[in-house]
Amino acid sequence: MHTIDLSPFNRFSVGFDRMQRQLENMRQLDSDAHGYPPYNIEVLGENSYRIVMAVAGFSEKDMEIVQQEGTLFVKGRIQPSEKDEEIAYLHRGIATRAFERRFEVADHIKVENATITDGLLTINLLREVPEALKPRKIEITNASERNSIEHKAA
Repeated sequence: MHTIDLSPFNRFSVGFDRMQRQLENMRQLDSDAHGYPPYNIEVLGENSYRIVMAVAGFSEKDMEIVQQEGTLFVKGRIQPSEKDEEIAYLHRGIATRAFERRFEVADHIKVENATITDGLLTINLLREVPEALKPRKIEITNASERNSIEHKAA
């Protein structure tokens, strides 16, 4: 396992703590070799996205989705029942083990809704940028025209 020391960058990156956390999270996620459950990330439009996860055997009561501080957590855990304990398997290929997937999401991304159909969990995401942060056009005026109008009025 490789360890990367990011402390030398602290001298040059005041206020970029979130970026450093994201780099550390990416390193941690890359070391997560099992890749369960598989997922797709789809771009639906300029401001809308979809995450589709293959969660065969899970129902909506077995799933939990939490968005916290720029991270989307998707957790799944099937509670064993008495019926499951009575079954003797010759081969068990459908993985129903507990999992937790983390997705780093950009600022102003919110979960619009989540549905589960035919073993696929679909999470729709929407980017909502506040009006104050959207680009706005600034009108440019000629200062000499404004001064001549004010002079005539006096």
